[in-house]
Amino acid sequence: MKKNLIILGLAALTLSSCNRFKTAEGGLQYNIHEDADGASIKEGDFIVIKGIQRTEKDSVIFSTYDTDRPAFLVCQKPSFNGDLYAGLQLLSEGDSATFKINLDTLAAKTGQPKPTFAGKDQFIIFTLKVEKVIPKGKLNDSIFGAKIDEYIKADAEAAKKAEGGKIKSYIQSKSLKVTTTPSGLNYAVATTGSGPKPAVGDTVEVNYTGSFMSGKVFDTSNPEVAKKAGVFNAMRPYSPLKVAVGMNQSIPGFDEGLMLFPKGTKATLVIPSTLAYGQQGGPGIPPFTPLVFEIEVVAIKAGKAVPPPPPVKK
Repeated sequence: MKKNLIILGLAALTLSSCNRFKTAEGGLQYNIHEDADGASIKEGDFIVIKGIQRTEKDSVIFSTYDTDRPAFLVCQKPSFNGDLYAGLQLLSEGDSATFKINLDTLAAKTGQPKPTFAGKDQFIIFTLKVEKVIPKGKLNDSIFGAKIDEYIKADAEAAKKAEGGKIKSYIQSKSLKVTTTPSGLNYAVATTGSGPKPAVGDTVEVNYTGSFMSGKVFDTSNPEVAKKAGVFNAMRPYSPLKVAVGMNQSIPGFDEGLMLFPKGTKATLVIPSTLAYGQQGGPGIPPFTPLVFEIEVVAIKAGKAVPPPPPVKK
């Protein structure tokens, strides 16, 4: 809900000031909402940004609010007058703005076709807030890189400290009656299945939807959910996932959760980052990001007996 309010607020901000857009060189349209004191961003500077990329019809393409983490980038030389980097160089630390980039110009200048998601839209729209700028200036690469590393490590540490509170707030907001395992996995059963639980080596067939705590779906086995969430991929099959449990074939929290339930169970898994992608993160998943999975155990197929681990030598 919080993410939706942010998006609606930014959209309203853009609409309320739609007549205030100025046009920069190259046809870039921009509207600066907050104009803080400070030096303008320059090519080579490190930038920390929060914001939303969307279509003219307000379909969100990308949002840093999905994971509640900012985007990091180094300001590049504009590939053409009027691209996003040209827009960023109009801003300084603390500024917020909306940029409208002409899609036909973008296609012509980059040699790339107009994106299919755009339809008949004329512009792609970015609403951004510059959280931090580390100027490159005359710093050598070693010192500049050290400053960036220091910032990123501090940001990750802040995310790590905040994770427990986020999980607690999420569980409370969804009124989930969870059980917490010794490893830290939280689960809530919606429908209790029947029969034996899977053993190590058994194959569990499971329907699932994985999302961030904002509610943004990042993966699912359900094509209708994928279409609704805007993550549908016509090139991939949509069917129950088959996982040999206890064999490290999935992230630890997901694997542990599958071993808890018999066939027919529907449950919610709230997985801390220590049982997901941890401090390294994963594709599209920042470090220290907790995940939520809605699962349904469709079938359990017996696997080959797995020998117990050897005894620990004393």
